[in-house]
Amino acid sequence: MNYKRVMALALSLSAALVAAPVSAQPVTFGLFGDTPYSAWERDHLPDLIAEMEGENLAFVVHDGDIKNGSSECSDAVLRDIRDVFQASKTPLIYVPGDNEWTDCHRKSNGKYDPLERLDKLRELFFAGDVALGQRKLVLKRQSHDPAFSSYRENVRWEAGGALFVGLNLPGSDNNFYGTHQKDKGGPVPEFVERSAANRVWLAQAFSHARTKKLAGVMVVIQANPEFEDINKGKRQPGYEAFVAQLLEETQAFAGQVVLVHGDSHSQQINQPMIDPVSRQVVKNFTRVETFGFPFFGWVKATVDARDPQVFRFSPRRWLKAPEN
Repeated sequence: MNYKRVMALALSLSAALVAAPVSAQPVTFGLFGDTPYSAWERDHLPDLIAEMEGENLAFVVHDGDIKNGSSECSDAVLRDIRDVFQASKTPLIYVPGDNEWTDCHRKSNGKYDPLERLDKLRELFFAGDVALGQRKLVLKRQSHDPAFSSYRENVRWEAGGALFVGLNLPGSDNNFYGTHQKDKGGPVPEFVERSAANRVWLAQAFSHARTKKLAGVMVVIQANPEFEDINKGKRQPGYEAFVAQLLEETQAFAGQVVLVHGDSHSQQINQPMIDPVSRQVVKNFTRVETFGFPFFGWVKATVDARDPQVFRFSPRRWLKAPEN
């Protein structure tokens, strides 16, 4: 091989190395939710957030239920938690739960209109294009699309070579029945419209992750979508379409997929997704459920695109119990 060809090859290899994407650095973050449910939890919520701040996290995510299901849904209650979240030194992303909007029609909650409460959440928690907290983290909101201008709470952002996606998908059957009892039928129009928005947002997220060849996707919702019942063939009309789409997207994705949720207050990390045809566990899917009352704590998580597992988790339960 002559000198000119050697130099040309060297320059070509050098250019290729410069053009190659630099591997994303590992990122550590926190997951929590279903809190505060009691006066003790409200008093210690700033302490819990401060503990997470002490871990030098990139961001923290609250997966919904910022009050218990039998307390007031007043503006004062919502503003109080909003202010605590805003005081966080770490960027804080919040996904709404059922206790702060779908269940607010209950007498014990003040007999509010759930849709009016959802609008109030959007006003208080999702007004800008950055996360809550003192340090700036820019989010992409679904409301940037004129076709879905109401859905400010649906967000996504990238970190550590993975895509993070927040969806408004709460407990209480995902508002499938609205304020009516289950024997009154459904779905209500709100469920139909929001489910259509969620479907588009989730599909766009996975398309984005595939196009950018990201290593993982983490989806955060509030509801436990009842994988176990769906696997047994039991109908879950509020969640079955979402689970079916998540299965399809996960199987079409080369990397790791994680669903984070709260709702059932049983912290767990497992692989509950079953292919309905093969009856085999979908191995690139993991479910993480955060702590919930009466348990108080958070889950420390790391995303590392160079790790075949991509996501790793370390539950941090508080040992101090509420006083009697």
